[in-house]
Amino acid sequence: MKVQIINGPNLNLLGSREPDIYGQTAFDTFFNDLQNQYPTVELSYYQSNTEGELIDKMQEVGFTYDGIILNAGAYTHTSIALLDCIRSLTTPVVEVHISNVHAREEFRHKSMISSACRGVIMGFGLNSYRLALEGIVG
Repeated sequence: MKVQIINGPNLNLLGSREPDIYGQTAFDTFFNDLQNQYPTVELSYYQSNTEGELIDKMQEVGFTYDGIILNAGAYTHTSIALLDCIRSLTTPVVEVHISNVHAREEFRHKSMISSACRGVIMGFGLNSYRLALEGIVG
């Protein structure tokens, strides 16, 4: 089984960016732990601050992988292009958020991509990614 994790803008700063919201663990550290927990799953990780690069990566894996876990960051709330991309893929996409976006600013309450995703998991810190992976691998 192959699963691609894709993180959007500013998520390269996890561990140092607003630790009261996003925690103090760098994503690379968490990703290594996740790989150890799921040794039979081929996990890949990609991060970009650029919308088009996120689309390129999803199109690259979106017809051959078993799942995509996507934290689109702020693009979640603005990107019709990501929505259109997700709709075009055959690989299921699970939307994740580290924080509970509904407990934050009003503009974060609307997701442009949720309707195209298999599911949405939020508010469980980095553990949201593990829960999404559980949803994909069954």
